[in-house]
Amino acid sequence: MITKLKQNRVIGRREFVDFPILRIQNTEAKIDTGAFSSAIHCEEIKVVNENGKPYLTFTLPSEFYPNNETQYHKFENFKQKKIKNSFGEAEDRYVIRTIIHIGHKTIIADFSLSDRKSMRYPILIGRKAIKGKFIIDVKQVHLNGQKLSLYLKHHSNK
Repeated sequence: MITKLKQNRVIGRREFVDFPILRIQNTEAKIDTGAFSSAIHCEEIKVVNENGKPYLTFTLPSEFYPNNETQYHKFENFKQKKIKNSFGEAEDRYVIRTIIHIGHKTIIADFSLSDRKSMRYPILIGRKAIKGKFIIDVKQVHLNGQKLSLYLKHHSNK
């Protein structure tokens, strides 16, 4: 088991992340091991038909982008799932699979699209996306995916 841990990196309860496909860079996300799935704040979520094919369209708010412009996105591959919200109530949400950079790792993960404007963090990363890839130190923030050996060296004497 120790050899597997050495391959993992340590992240904190909040990390700066990038979504290259969505053109989001260096945005703070909440790492939430209590949440099974991941979510990202979106607006104007709808399915449109173009040439007989359904596409999921949505906008990402200006807070994600340095030029403060709202960005429009269109996905051909998406699904709809029942997901429990923070109150434990099941709701239908659209889900996309996208690439995310957390620290020095690139992973592919599913993100449900939801209205998170009343939440403190517009991006929530749940345990399904990070399972087996990271060790989470809930006492820390912004560890940027430190190597476990480096992390242990700096935090073992605290």
